[in-house]
Amino acid sequence: MEKTIMDAAAVERALKRIAHEITERNRGAGSLALIGIHRRGVSIARRICEYIEEYEGVRVPMGSLDITFYRDDLSLLSDHPVINGTDIAFDLNKKTVVLCDDVLFTGRTIRAALDAIIDMGRPDSVQLAVMIDRGHRELPIRADYVGKNIPTSRDELVNVRVTEFDGEDSVVISN
Repeated sequence: MEKTIMDAAAVERALKRIAHEITERNRGAGSLALIGIHRRGVSIARRICEYIEEYEGVRVPMGSLDITFYRDDLSLLSDHPVINGTDIAFDLNKKTVVLCDDVLFTGRTIRAALDAIIDMGRPDSVQLAVMIDRGHRELPIRADYVGKNIPTSRDELVNVRVTEFDGEDSVVISN
């Protein structure tokens, strides 16, 4: 059984708001770079970049990050994990990097992403933007920008759907 929490219009409003919050907090877009965590975080980062460009007139560098080999549960995943590849074609040094992901849950994905970023350079700061924060943190990680906070039980699944992969934009909860 699924329950729709956000429809396409709500997803768009949340991403536009996040884009505004990012530029307000950082006094513009001059030193920003966005990095989306594969898979749906890349779509979210791309859209935020487009909104920032629309509002600020600045093209923010954007990259994608595959954290597969940085996961602390890699041995539990599969004998042959799917590798999406990292594509960051800009220098991270002296940048304010905004990591983008779909759902913040335990914090372990973000920890892995931070390890990967630090291996690539030394940004001035790293901020976190997520579409959904569902709680249940296992690590001391929090998002700087959140589309929606959704209290959940650990048994529930939260799925952020994006047109690029799922044919629609929405957020649903299922048991």
